[in-house]
Amino acid sequence: MEPHHSEAASGCPYAPLESMDLEPLLNRDYEARPSLVYERLRAEHGPVAPVDLLGVPVWLVLGYKEAFEVLQNTQAWPKGLENWKARTEGRVPGDWPLAPSLEVNHVLIQDGEGHRALRAAWDAALKPFQDPSHVQAKRLRAVVTECADELISVLADGDGSGLADMSAQFARPLPLMVASHLLGFPNSQGDDALMDMWRVLDAGQDAGPALERLLGALAELGTQKMAEPGDDFPSYLLAAHPELTVDELARELMMLLGMVSDHVGILISNTIVEVIGGDGEARASLSSGILRETMNRVVMNKPPLVNFPPRFPVSDRKLGNYTIAAGDQVWVSIAAAHADPIFAGNVAQSAAVSTRAHLAWGAGPRQCPARELATTVAAVAVSRVFERFSELELDLPADQLPWRSSPFMRGLRSMPVHYQLAEAPAGTESYADQASTSAAETAAEAVTSVEGAGRSRSSLWRYLAGLVRGR
Repeated sequence: MEPHHSEAASGCPYAPLESMDLEPLLNRDYEARPSLVYERLRAEHGPVAPVDLLGVPVWLVLGYKEAFEVLQNTQAWPKGLENWKARTEGRVPGDWPLAPSLEVNHVLIQDGEGHRALRAAWDAALKPFQDPSHVQAKRLRAVVTECADELISVLADGDGSGLADMSAQFARPLPLMVASHLLGFPNSQGDDALMDMWRVLDAGQDAGPALERLLGALAELGTQKMAEPGDDFPSYLLAAHPELTVDELARELMMLLGMVSDHVGILISNTIVEVIGGDGEARASLSSGILRETMNRVVMNKPPLVNFPPRFPVSDRKLGNYTIAAGDQVWVSIAAAHADPIFAGNVAQSAAVSTRAHLAWGAGPRQCPARELATTVAAVAVSRVFERFSELELDLPADQLPWRSSPFMRGLRSMPVHYQLAEAPAGTESYADQASTSAAETAAEAVTSVEGAGRSRSSLWRYLAGLVRGR
Protein backbone atom coordinates (compact mmCIF):
# COMPACT_ATOMS: atom_id res chain seq x y z
CA MET A 1 0.00 0.00 0.00
CA GLU A 2 1.29 3.48 -0.86
CA PRO A 3 1.45 5.61 2.30
CA HIS A 4 -0.41 8.89 1.88
CA HIS A 5 0.02 10.27 5.41
CA SER A 6 2.97 11.57 7.35
CA GLU A 7 5.19 8.75 8.54
CA ALA A 8 5.35 7.82 12.22
CA ALA A 9 8.51 6.61 13.88
CA SER A 10 7.33 3.06 13.30
CA GLY A 11 7.37 3.58 9.56
CA CYS A 12 3.60 3.26 9.38
CA PRO A 13 1.31 6.01 8.06
CA TYR A 14 0.21 8.34 10.81
CA ALA A 15 -2.28 11.19 10.88
CA PRO A 16 -5.11 12.16 13.17
CA LEU A 17 -7.98 9.75 12.55
CA GLU A 18 -10.42 12.65 12.23
CA SER A 19 -8.44 14.11 9.30
CA MET A 20 -8.60 10.97 7.16
CA ASP A 21 -10.91 10.28 4.22
CA LEU A 22 -13.38 7.86 5.81
CA GLU A 23 -15.85 5.49 4.17
CA PRO A 24 -19.12 5.03 6.07
CA LEU A 25 -19.20 1.45 7.38
CA LEU A 26 -22.96 1.02 7.77
CA ASN A 27 -24.19 1.56 4.23
CA ARG A 28 -26.43 -0.37 1.85
CA ASP A 29 -23.54 -2.55 0.73
CA TYR A 30 -22.85 -3.51 4.34
CA GLU A 31 -26.52 -4.30 4.92
CA ALA A 32 -26.67 -6.60 1.89
CA ARG A 33 -23.17 -8.10 1.62
CA PRO A 34 -20.80 -7.08 4.44
CA SER A 35 -18.15 -9.46 3.12
CA LEU A 36 -17.76 -7.26 0.03
CA VAL A 37 -17.24 -4.20 2.23
CA TYR A 38 -14.56 -6.04 4.21
CA GLU A 39 -12.83 -7.12 0.99
CA ARG A 40 -12.85 -3.58 -0.39
CA LEU A 41 -11.48 -2.11 2.84
CA ARG A 42 -8.84 -4.83 3.07
CA ALA A 43 -7.73 -4.20 -0.51
CA GLU A 44 -7.38 -0.45 0.10
CA HIS A 45 -5.99 -0.34 3.65
CA GLY A 46 -4.74 -3.78 4.62
CA PRO A 47 -5.69 -5.48 7.90
CA VAL A 48 -6.77 -2.24 9.65
CA ALA A 49 -8.98 0.42 8.06
CA PRO A 50 -10.23 3.87 9.13
CA VAL A 51 -14.03 4.08 8.76
CA ASP A 52 -16.92 6.33 9.70
CA LEU A 53 -19.24 4.65 12.22
CA LEU A 54 -22.51 6.60 12.27
CA GLY A 55 -20.68 9.92 12.20
CA VAL A 56 -17.71 9.03 14.44
CA PRO A 57 -14.27 8.02 13.06
CA VAL A 58 -13.00 4.63 14.27
CA TRP A 59 -10.43 2.04 13.32
CA LEU A 60 -11.83 -1.28 12.10
CA VAL A 61 -9.59 -4.33 12.54
CA LEU A 62 -10.02 -6.70 9.59
CA GLY A 63 -7.03 -9.04 9.94
CA TYR A 64 -7.10 -12.21 12.03
CA LYS A 65 -3.61 -11.77 13.44
CA GLU A 66 -4.27 -8.13 14.33
CA ALA A 67 -7.68 -8.98 15.85
CA PHE A 68 -6.10 -11.67 18.02
CA GLU A 69 -3.41 -9.25 19.19
CA VAL A 70 -5.95 -6.60 20.25
CA LEU A 71 -8.24 -9.09 21.99
CA GLN A 72 -5.43 -10.95 23.73
CA ASN A 73 -3.41 -7.97 24.96
CA THR A 74 -5.82 -6.26 27.32
CA GLN A 75 -3.10 -4.13 28.94
CA ALA A 76 -2.09 -2.47 25.66
CA TRP A 77 -5.65 -2.41 24.24
CA PRO A 78 -8.01 -1.89 27.21
CA LYS A 79 -11.73 -1.27 27.16
CA GLY A 80 -13.30 1.49 29.25
CA LEU A 81 -14.74 4.69 27.79
CA GLU A 82 -12.50 6.70 30.10
CA ASN A 83 -9.67 5.69 27.73
CA TRP A 84 -11.38 7.23 24.68
CA LYS A 85 -9.56 10.49 23.95
CA ALA A 86 -12.25 12.04 21.73
CA ARG A 87 -14.87 11.49 24.42
CA THR A 88 -12.65 12.92 27.17
CA GLU A 89 -12.05 16.02 25.02
CA GLY A 90 -15.76 16.46 24.26
CA ARG A 91 -15.46 15.72 20.53
CA VAL A 92 -18.18 13.05 20.35
CA PRO A 93 -21.58 14.22 19.07
CA GLY A 94 -24.17 14.27 21.83
CA ASP A 95 -26.67 12.46 19.63
CA TRP A 96 -24.33 9.66 18.50
CA PRO A 97 -26.67 6.63 18.17
CA LEU A 98 -24.23 4.23 19.84
CA ALA A 99 -23.67 6.37 22.93
CA PRO A 100 -26.56 4.84 24.96
CA SER A 101 -25.30 1.28 24.36
CA LEU A 102 -21.71 2.08 25.26
CA GLU A 103 -22.53 4.33 28.23
CA VAL A 104 -24.30 1.51 30.12
CA ASN A 105 -21.16 0.64 32.05
CA HIS A 106 -21.51 -3.12 32.53
CA VAL A 107 -18.95 -5.93 32.50
CA LEU A 108 -18.64 -5.99 28.70
CA ILE A 109 -17.75 -2.28 28.48
CA GLN A 110 -15.68 -1.39 31.52
CA ASP A 111 -12.06 -2.09 32.44
CA GLY A 112 -9.68 -1.77 35.37
CA GLU A 113 -9.81 -3.11 38.91
CA GLY A 114 -13.59 -2.79 39.05
CA HIS A 115 -13.92 -5.04 36.03
CA ARG A 116 -11.70 -7.76 37.51
CA ALA A 117 -13.88 -8.05 40.61
CA LEU A 118 -17.03 -7.96 38.51
CA ARG A 119 -15.77 -10.59 36.08
CA ALA A 120 -14.92 -12.92 38.98
CA ALA A 121 -18.48 -12.46 40.28
CA TRP A 122 -19.90 -13.21 36.84
CA ASP A 123 -17.88 -16.43 36.62
CA ALA A 124 -19.16 -17.51 40.04
CA ALA A 125 -22.79 -16.59 39.27
CA LEU A 126 -22.79 -18.39 35.93
CA LYS A 127 -21.11 -21.57 37.15
CA PRO A 128 -24.32 -23.27 38.40
CA PHE A 129 -25.87 -22.80 34.95
CA GLN A 130 -22.75 -23.84 32.99
CA ASP A 131 -21.59 -26.83 35.05
CA PRO A 132 -23.46 -29.82 33.53
CA SER A 133 -23.47 -31.65 36.87
CA HIS A 134 -25.21 -28.81 38.73
CA VAL A 135 -28.96 -28.94 39.35
CA GLN A 136 -29.41 -25.45 37.88
CA ALA A 137 -27.78 -26.52 34.59
CA LYS A 138 -30.13 -29.49 34.40
CA ARG A 139 -33.13 -27.27 35.12
CA LEU A 140 -31.96 -24.84 32.46
CA ARG A 141 -31.94 -27.56 29.81
CA ALA A 142 -35.46 -28.56 30.85
CA VAL A 143 -36.66 -24.96 30.63
CA VAL A 144 -35.18 -24.55 27.13
CA THR A 145 -36.95 -27.73 26.02
CA GLU A 146 -40.25 -26.58 27.54
CA CYS A 147 -40.01 -23.13 25.99
CA ALA A 148 -39.14 -24.63 22.61
CA ASP A 149 -42.12 -27.00 22.76
CA GLU A 150 -44.52 -24.22 23.68
CA LEU A 151 -43.29 -21.89 20.94
CA ILE A 152 -43.55 -24.65 18.36
CA SER A 153 -47.13 -25.33 19.48
CA VAL A 154 -48.00 -21.62 19.28
CA LEU A 155 -46.28 -21.40 15.90
CA ALA A 156 -48.20 -24.36 14.49
CA ASP A 157 -51.50 -23.17 16.03
CA GLY A 158 -53.04 -26.62 15.73
CA ASP A 159 -51.86 -27.28 12.18
CA GLY A 160 -49.60 -30.23 11.43
CA SER A 161 -48.07 -28.41 8.47
CA GLY A 162 -47.84 -24.89 7.15
CA LEU A 163 -45.65 -21.82 6.71
CA ALA A 164 -43.92 -20.08 9.64
CA ASP A 165 -41.19 -17.56 10.39
CA MET A 166 -38.67 -19.50 12.45
CA SER A 167 -36.76 -16.33 13.28
CA ALA A 168 -39.57 -14.11 14.60
CA GLN A 169 -41.71 -16.94 16.00
CA PHE A 170 -39.02 -19.15 17.50
CA ALA A 171 -35.37 -18.07 17.47
CA ARG A 172 -35.92 -14.54 18.83
CA PRO A 173 -38.51 -15.16 21.58
CA LEU A 174 -37.03 -18.40 22.95
CA PRO A 175 -33.81 -16.90 24.37
CA LEU A 176 -35.82 -14.09 25.96
CA MET A 177 -38.03 -16.64 27.70
CA VAL A 178 -34.92 -18.49 28.89
CA ALA A 179 -33.39 -15.21 30.07
CA SER A 180 -36.52 -14.55 32.11
CA HIS A 181 -35.88 -17.86 33.89
CA LEU A 182 -32.20 -17.01 34.45
CA LEU A 183 -33.10 -13.62 35.90
CA GLY A 184 -35.77 -15.09 38.16
CA PHE A 185 -38.59 -12.78 37.10
CA PRO A 186 -41.68 -13.63 39.20
CA ASN A 187 -44.65 -14.87 37.14
CA SER A 188 -45.02 -12.84 33.93
CA GLN A 189 -43.54 -9.65 35.37
CA GLY A 190 -40.57 -9.85 33.04
CA ASP A 191 -42.49 -10.06 29.77
CA ASP A 192 -42.76 -6.29 29.24
CA ALA A 193 -39.06 -5.96 30.07
CA LEU A 194 -38.30 -8.59 27.44
CA MET A 195 -40.30 -6.67 24.87
CA ASP A 196 -38.34 -3.52 25.76
CA MET A 197 -35.08 -5.46 25.32
CA TRP A 198 -36.16 -6.15 21.73
CA ARG A 199 -36.77 -2.43 21.21
CA VAL A 200 -33.33 -1.54 22.58
CA LEU A 201 -31.59 -4.14 20.41
CA ASP A 202 -33.40 -2.99 17.28
CA ALA A 203 -32.16 0.58 17.95
CA GLY A 204 -35.33 2.20 16.63
CA GLN A 205 -36.86 5.55 17.57
CA ASP A 206 -38.32 4.13 20.78
CA ALA A 207 -35.03 2.59 21.94
CA GLY A 208 -34.28 5.44 24.38
CA PRO A 209 -37.56 5.25 26.33
CA ALA A 210 -37.39 1.44 26.17
CA LEU A 211 -33.92 1.52 27.73
CA GLU A 212 -35.19 3.68 30.60
CA ARG A 213 -38.13 1.36 31.25
CA LEU A 214 -35.90 -1.70 31.00
CA LEU A 215 -33.32 -0.45 33.50
CA GLY A 216 -36.17 0.56 35.81
CA ALA A 217 -37.70 -2.91 35.65
CA LEU A 218 -34.32 -4.55 36.23
CA ALA A 219 -33.61 -2.24 39.18
CA GLU A 220 -36.95 -3.26 40.68
CA LEU A 221 -36.06 -6.91 40.15
CA GLY A 222 -32.63 -6.34 41.72
CA THR A 223 -34.24 -4.75 44.78
CA GLN A 224 -36.46 -7.82 45.17
CA LYS A 225 -33.47 -10.17 44.91
CA MET A 226 -31.56 -8.19 47.52
CA ALA A 227 -34.46 -8.64 49.91
CA GLU A 228 -35.31 -12.23 48.99
CA PRO A 229 -32.53 -14.10 47.14
CA GLY A 230 -33.47 -17.06 44.99
CA ASP A 231 -31.87 -19.69 42.76
CA ASP A 232 -31.19 -17.32 39.89
CA PHE A 233 -28.42 -15.29 38.29
CA PRO A 234 -29.10 -11.95 40.11
CA SER A 235 -29.03 -13.66 43.49
CA TYR A 236 -25.83 -15.58 42.68
CA LEU A 237 -24.19 -12.39 41.36
CA LEU A 238 -25.09 -10.51 44.55
CA ALA A 239 -23.74 -13.35 46.67
CA ALA A 240 -20.43 -13.17 44.81
CA HIS A 241 -20.32 -9.34 44.74
CA PRO A 242 -22.42 -7.99 47.65
CA GLU A 243 -21.09 -4.43 47.15
CA LEU A 244 -23.13 -3.98 43.97
CA THR A 245 -25.69 -1.16 44.13
CA VAL A 246 -29.16 -1.60 42.69
CA ASP A 247 -28.24 0.51 39.63
CA GLU A 248 -25.01 -1.44 39.07
CA LEU A 249 -26.89 -4.72 39.34
CA ALA A 250 -29.51 -3.51 36.84
CA ARG A 251 -26.76 -2.78 34.29
CA GLU A 252 -25.31 -6.27 34.69
CA LEU A 253 -28.73 -7.88 34.32
CA MET A 254 -29.27 -5.88 31.14
CA MET A 255 -25.96 -7.20 29.85
CA LEU A 256 -27.06 -10.80 30.46
CA LEU A 257 -30.48 -10.19 28.96
CA GLY A 258 -29.07 -8.57 25.83
CA MET A 259 -26.35 -11.15 25.34
CA VAL A 260 -28.61 -14.16 25.80
CA SER A 261 -31.47 -12.74 23.74
CA ASP A 262 -29.93 -11.44 20.52
CA HIS A 263 -26.71 -13.43 20.45
CA VAL A 264 -28.32 -16.78 21.18
CA GLY A 265 -31.32 -16.03 18.98
CA ILE A 266 -29.09 -15.35 15.98
CA LEU A 267 -27.03 -18.46 16.72
CA ILE A 268 -30.22 -20.55 16.71
CA SER A 269 -31.41 -19.04 13.42
CA ASN A 270 -28.05 -19.37 11.70
CA THR A 271 -27.68 -22.98 12.81
CA ILE A 272 -31.15 -23.92 11.54
CA VAL A 273 -30.35 -22.31 8.18
CA GLU A 274 -27.01 -24.13 8.07
CA VAL A 275 -28.78 -27.45 8.58
CA ILE A 276 -31.78 -27.05 6.25
CA GLY A 277 -30.16 -24.81 3.65
CA GLY A 278 -26.90 -26.67 3.25
CA ASP A 279 -25.81 -29.48 0.96
CA GLY A 280 -26.80 -32.32 3.26
CA GLU A 281 -23.51 -32.45 5.16
CA ALA A 282 -24.94 -30.38 8.03
CA ARG A 283 -28.00 -32.66 8.29
CA ALA A 284 -25.73 -35.68 8.36
CA SER A 285 -23.61 -34.18 11.14
CA LEU A 286 -26.78 -33.41 13.09
CA SER A 287 -28.01 -36.98 12.84
CA SER A 288 -24.55 -38.15 13.84
CA GLY A 289 -24.90 -36.31 17.13
CA ILE A 290 -22.27 -33.65 16.59
CA LEU A 291 -24.51 -30.59 16.57
CA ARG A 292 -21.90 -28.54 18.39
CA GLU A 293 -19.52 -29.04 15.48
CA THR A 294 -22.18 -27.60 13.18
CA MET A 295 -22.62 -24.66 15.55
CA ASN A 296 -18.87 -24.18 15.67
CA ARG A 297 -18.84 -23.80 11.88
CA VAL A 298 -21.72 -21.35 12.11
CA VAL A 299 -19.97 -19.01 14.56
CA MET A 300 -16.88 -19.16 12.35
CA ASN A 301 -18.67 -18.41 9.05
CA LYS A 302 -21.61 -16.31 10.30
CA PRO A 303 -20.81 -15.07 13.82
CA PRO A 304 -23.79 -13.41 15.55
CA LEU A 305 -21.57 -10.73 17.12
CA VAL A 306 -19.74 -9.32 14.11
CA ASN A 307 -18.00 -6.34 15.76
CA PHE A 308 -16.78 -6.30 19.35
CA PRO A 309 -17.22 -3.22 21.59
CA PRO A 310 -14.28 -0.83 21.24
CA ARG A 311 -10.80 -0.90 22.67
CA PHE A 312 -8.50 2.11 23.18
CA PRO A 313 -4.69 1.80 22.97
CA VAL A 314 -2.85 3.28 25.95
CA SER A 315 -0.02 4.51 23.68
CA ASP A 316 0.63 4.99 19.98
CA ARG A 317 0.90 1.52 18.49
CA LYS A 318 1.60 0.01 15.09
CA LEU A 319 -1.24 -2.17 13.85
CA GLY A 320 -1.44 -3.37 10.28
CA ASN A 321 -0.29 -0.62 7.90
CA TYR A 322 -1.03 2.24 10.32
CA THR A 323 0.03 3.72 13.60
CA ILE A 324 -2.96 3.96 15.93
CA ALA A 325 -2.86 6.99 18.23
CA ALA A 326 -3.34 6.55 21.96
CA GLY A 327 -7.01 6.84 22.88
CA ASP A 328 -8.37 6.21 19.38
CA GLN A 329 -11.48 4.03 19.16
CA VAL A 330 -10.67 0.57 17.76
CA TRP A 331 -13.35 -1.95 16.79
CA VAL A 332 -12.43 -5.58 16.11
CA SER A 333 -14.49 -7.09 13.28
CA ILE A 334 -14.77 -10.80 13.99
CA ALA A 335 -16.62 -11.44 10.74
CA ALA A 336 -13.84 -9.76 8.75
CA ALA A 337 -11.08 -11.51 10.73
CA HIS A 338 -12.64 -14.92 10.01
CA ALA A 339 -12.71 -14.02 6.31
CA ASP A 340 -9.05 -12.97 6.34
CA PRO A 341 -7.34 -15.16 3.69
CA ILE A 342 -4.49 -15.77 6.15
CA PHE A 343 -6.99 -17.48 8.48
CA ALA A 344 -9.71 -18.73 6.13
CA GLY A 345 -7.18 -20.25 3.73
CA ASN A 346 -5.95 -22.59 6.47
CA VAL A 347 -9.40 -23.78 7.59
CA ALA A 348 -10.53 -27.10 6.11
CA GLN A 349 -14.29 -26.62 5.64
CA SER A 350 -14.87 -30.36 5.11
CA ALA A 351 -13.00 -31.52 8.22
CA ALA A 352 -15.02 -33.69 10.61
CA VAL A 353 -13.91 -31.55 13.55
CA SER A 354 -14.00 -27.80 12.93
CA THR A 355 -11.31 -25.41 14.11
CA ARG A 356 -11.45 -23.92 17.60
CA ALA A 357 -9.29 -20.98 16.47
CA HIS A 358 -12.27 -18.75 15.72
CA LEU A 359 -12.74 -15.55 17.71
CA ALA A 360 -16.54 -15.59 17.98
CA TRP A 361 -16.39 -15.65 21.78
CA GLY A 362 -13.38 -13.36 21.99
CA ALA A 363 -9.89 -14.30 23.14
CA GLY A 364 -7.73 -13.84 26.19
CA PRO A 365 -8.96 -12.76 29.64
CA ARG A 366 -11.97 -10.88 28.19
CA GLN A 367 -13.39 -13.97 26.49
CA CYS A 368 -17.18 -14.20 26.87
CA PRO A 369 -18.01 -15.53 30.36
CA ALA A 370 -21.32 -17.04 29.17
CA ARG A 371 -20.11 -18.88 26.05
CA GLU A 372 -21.00 -22.32 27.44
CA LEU A 373 -24.41 -21.09 28.57
CA ALA A 374 -25.15 -19.58 25.15
CA THR A 375 -23.97 -22.67 23.29
CA THR A 376 -26.03 -24.98 25.50
CA VAL A 377 -29.25 -22.97 25.09
CA ALA A 378 -28.82 -22.83 21.32
CA ALA A 379 -27.91 -26.51 21.03
CA VAL A 380 -30.92 -27.69 23.06
CA ALA A 381 -33.24 -25.38 21.09
CA VAL A 382 -31.97 -26.53 17.68
CA SER A 383 -32.10 -30.18 18.73
CA ARG A 384 -35.72 -29.76 19.79
CA VAL A 385 -36.60 -28.16 16.45
CA PHE A 386 -35.39 -31.17 14.52
CA GLU A 387 -37.07 -33.56 16.93
CA ARG A 388 -40.44 -31.80 16.64
CA PHE A 389 -40.41 -31.20 12.87
CA SER A 390 -40.21 -34.10 10.44
CA GLU A 391 -39.80 -31.68 7.54
CA LEU A 392 -38.42 -28.15 7.50
CA GLU A 393 -37.58 -26.40 4.24
CA LEU A 394 -36.71 -22.80 3.49
CA ASP A 395 -39.33 -20.85 1.56
CA LEU A 396 -36.53 -18.79 -0.03
CA PRO A 397 -33.07 -19.74 -1.30
CA ALA A 398 -30.58 -19.35 1.54
CA ASP A 399 -28.76 -16.55 -0.30
CA GLN A 400 -32.00 -14.54 -0.58
CA LEU A 401 -32.91 -14.52 3.11
CA PRO A 402 -33.22 -10.95 4.49
CA TRP A 403 -30.62 -9.89 7.05
CA ARG A 404 -30.57 -7.11 9.61
CA SER A 405 -27.25 -5.52 10.46
CA SER A 406 -26.21 -3.31 13.33
CA PRO A 407 -22.83 -2.04 14.53
CA PHE A 408 -22.69 -5.11 16.79
CA MET A 409 -24.85 -7.94 15.46
CA ARG A 410 -25.92 -9.51 12.19
CA GLY A 411 -28.93 -11.80 12.09
CA LEU A 412 -31.88 -12.76 9.98
CA ARG A 413 -34.88 -10.44 9.73
CA SER A 414 -37.01 -13.45 8.94
CA MET A 415 -36.68 -17.13 8.12
CA PRO A 416 -39.82 -18.33 6.29
CA VAL A 417 -40.04 -22.12 6.30
CA HIS A 418 -42.50 -24.81 5.26
CA TYR A 419 -42.88 -27.25 8.13
CA GLN A 420 -44.36 -30.64 8.87
CA LEU A 421 -44.71 -31.60 12.52
CA ALA A 422 -43.50 -35.04 13.52
CA GLU A 423 -46.00 -37.48 14.94
CA ALA A 424 -45.70 -38.17 18.63
CA PRO A 425 -44.27 -41.61 19.50
CA ALA A 426 -46.94 -44.27 19.91
CA GLY A 427 -48.46 -44.49 23.39
CA THR A 428 -47.58 -40.92 24.37
CA GLU A 429 -49.45 -37.65 24.52
CA SER A 430 -49.30 -35.50 21.43
CA TYR A 431 -46.55 -32.90 21.37
CA ALA A 432 -49.21 -30.18 21.45
CA ASP A 433 -50.70 -31.68 24.62
CA GLN A 434 -47.27 -31.97 26.19
CA ALA A 435 -46.65 -28.28 25.53
CA SER A 436 -50.10 -27.00 26.46
CA THR A 437 -48.99 -25.73 29.88
CA SER A 438 -47.03 -22.50 29.79
CA ALA A 439 -43.30 -23.18 29.83
CA ALA A 440 -42.84 -20.17 32.07
CA GLU A 441 -45.33 -21.63 34.54
CA THR A 442 -43.72 -25.07 34.38
CA ALA A 443 -40.28 -23.62 35.00
CA ALA A 444 -41.53 -21.58 37.94
CA GLU A 445 -43.25 -24.63 39.44
CA ALA A 446 -40.05 -26.63 39.10
CA VAL A 447 -38.00 -24.01 40.88
CA THR A 448 -40.33 -22.37 43.39
CA SER A 449 -43.63 -24.32 43.28
CA VAL A 450 -45.55 -21.06 43.50
CA GLU A 451 -46.86 -20.45 39.97
CA GLY A 452 -50.37 -21.67 39.27
CA ALA A 453 -51.93 -22.63 36.00
CA GLY A 454 -54.29 -20.54 33.94
CA ARG A 455 -52.69 -17.09 34.23
CA SER A 456 -53.73 -14.52 31.64
CA ARG A 457 -51.42 -14.09 28.70
CA SER A 458 -49.00 -11.18 28.80
CA SER A 459 -47.95 -8.74 26.09
CA LEU A 460 -45.23 -11.14 24.98
CA TRP A 461 -47.71 -13.93 24.36
CA ARG A 462 -50.19 -11.62 22.66
CA TYR A 463 -47.38 -10.57 20.36
CA LEU A 464 -46.47 -14.18 19.55
CA ALA A 465 -50.11 -15.08 18.95
CA GLY A 466 -50.40 -12.11 16.61
CA LEU A 467 -47.48 -13.37 14.56
CA VAL A 468 -49.27 -16.68 14.07
CA ARG A 469 -52.76 -15.37 13.43
CA GLY A 470 -51.87 -12.17 11.58
CA ARG A 471 -53.45 -9.84 14.14
